[in-house]
Amino acid sequence: MSLAVLYSRALTGMEAPLVTVEVHLANGLPNFTIVGLPEAEVKESKDRVRAALLNARFEFPARRITVNLAPAELPKESGRFDLPIAIGILVASGQIPGDKLKLYEFAGELALTGDLRAIRGALAMTFKAHGDGRAFILPLASAGEAALVTDAVVLGAKSLLQVCAHLAGRDTISPYVPVVETNVSLAHTPDMAEVKGQVQAKRALEIAAAGSHSMLMIGPPGTGKTMLASRFAGILPDMTDAEALEAAAVQSLASGGFKIESWKKRNFRSPHHTASGVALVGGGSNPKPGEISLAHHGVLFLDELPEFDRSVLEVLREPLESGRITISRAARQADFPAEFQLLAAMNPCPCGYLGHYMNKCRCTPDQVARYRNKISGPLLDRIDIQIEVPALPHLELVKAAKGESSQAIRQRVNIAYQKQLDRQGKPNTKLLPQEIDLHCKPGEAGEDLLKNAIQRMGLSARAYHRVLKLARTIADLAGSADIATAHIAEAIQYRKMDKGPA
Repeated sequence: MSLAVLYSRALTGMEAPLVTVEVHLANGLPNFTIVGLPEAEVKESKDRVRAALLNARFEFPARRITVNLAPAELPKESGRFDLPIAIGILVASGQIPGDKLKLYEFAGELALTGDLRAIRGALAMTFKAHGDGRAFILPLASAGEAALVTDAVVLGAKSLLQVCAHLAGRDTISPYVPVVETNVSLAHTPDMAEVKGQVQAKRALEIAAAGSHSMLMIGPPGTGKTMLASRFAGILPDMTDAEALEAAAVQSLASGGFKIESWKKRNFRSPHHTASGVALVGGGSNPKPGEISLAHHGVLFLDELPEFDRSVLEVLREPLESGRITISRAARQADFPAEFQLLAAMNPCPCGYLGHYMNKCRCTPDQVARYRNKISGPLLDRIDIQIEVPALPHLELVKAAKGESSQAIRQRVNIAYQKQLDRQGKPNTKLLPQEIDLHCKPGEAGEDLLKNAIQRMGLSARAYHRVLKLARTIADLAGSADIATAHIAEAIQYRKMDKGPA
């Protein structure tokens, strides 16, 4: 047999389209050609495959080898095609049997020794392979994340020789069984009890965690904003299986891949303020997810918010509303999920000490206005909670920390979050306008309070809806089926820094 046909997968955003690998051996001068729109990494597989076959004690055919990766219009990237190309050559040259090729899909990068190295995107590829009714053979290092797909048959191999032995029926590879922790451990997560004072900020973080609301903390340097943010992940509600699988699939596409020990742990991304818009959104000739997608079902923390370029911050506006980001290029388009919680921190003025109890600030009103205007009204309008984090007096600072633990707060958050899932199947922040009318209707006194707030504070229609959703979360934390006036009042006070409609 001089022709072998087997299957692999490409990656286009979150999708993993099927790639048919056709390997043909013909008479003529020895040559090795790969066609089908291969990028540089795929073209280099010729040398990796040749060395791997020879070091595995196989014969490399001294013939004209043509490898076609179909469909031809789909760009092929990365070294994941090494394994199917090597298997195709061995089958086409008659060195191993090819009667079982239709049962499997293959992906894996080959070392020169014939060992298999981890690949990215294993979760997305396995999901598609399972949907087409085929088992997936890939490097053992990537089998853990691939096996998270329910009922998928995943065969993890350490080397090319092990795959060949399996196809020949001499030493079969057993399906990989994932070992994941059902209970997420918070033993090494910083505890909220370590933060002194800042009772109101802790309360606001609890509300944000319970309803998946975005939040901005404003305060002088050293008041604990970053310390509070680093402990926010420890009070977030438990992830559902569907959320964990979606988050793992996105992380699998990134350069670092997904680590099985991160299963059901909400991701906490904290890019530096010098990050570009592409770093946040994602991109590249072959689009990869950016920080906002890597924070899917997790937290995106932006410290020193006004220090980010304004154009960079504006890219957050659309995904904060839609929960998705679409990256368009001339040749292709990629769609990534981006349901993240925005947590941000900033100083109140350029020097940072406006409102400090020791009155250190020397900034003029003009300087303060220019500094705060770096954050646009439309972006601020999308942030549900905007709270001041004041400096602690010396007497409170020297006292021992006596706050609640993250575990105690997390228990209340989980109860409130589960109420939302039972009532409407989603957290309060995702409620649509018609759902707000159904689940967030205040009493008559609450409506009057809201009308006054709209007039005095100039709240936009979006801010009005966000106040109602925030009040719904506060009521859920209080165990109340109805939204009381006190819940509305507390929600309104978290909009004090709002600049109003754009």
